[in-house]
Amino acid sequence: MSLVGYARVSTVDQDYELQVEALKKVGCKKIFSEKKTGTTIKERSELQQCLEYLREGDTLVVTRIDRLARSLRDLQNLVHSLKEEGIELKALEQPVDTGTAAGKAFLDMLGVFAEFETNLRRERQLEGIAKAKKEGKYKGRKPTARKKADQVLSLIQQGKTRQTVADELGIGVASVYRILADAKYMEKKHAK
Repeated sequence: MSLVGYARVSTVDQDYELQVEALKKVGCKKIFSEKKTGTTIKERSELQQCLEYLREGDTLVVTRIDRLARSLRDLQNLVHSLKEEGIELKALEQPVDTGTAAGKAFLDMLGVFAEFETNLRRERQLEGIAKAKKEGKYKGRKPTARKKADQVLSLIQQGKTRQTVADELGIGVASVYRILADAKYMEKKHAK
């Protein structure tokens, strides 16, 4: 029965030391920390190690719920998994304690607001991109795979697999499928 801490910041120029200090202050002997985005729990190696380290009767402690997840679905899945393992979740700066009904309800509300905040941020980003495009300041990424369409078609005609073609040309296999679909569409269009 131990307190295990998890600290996270989103970018490499941010610092999680204040979180680590707060976690130590409440008695966390083992603390996992990382600098990764919180929009998804995938590809967060320290979080995965933390979850593997936790045992029945332990409590996972974070400073705020958004350090764990910004997606309501990710948060709920995580809390459900913890509960199945007999592990509680506690947030220091918010009245969240999954050991109580009120704490669980508050956790759900925080999850909704964290996801709402992420969606608002995404909307603002898209608005900024649209404005920049309108002003001619944003062109987006240059398409690389479509420039290799002739090579893709040639290699496929030689009998190579889609994955082999993608690997040889340094493009994604989805791009190979897209180029082949475009070629079939153009074939049908010219056949009419």
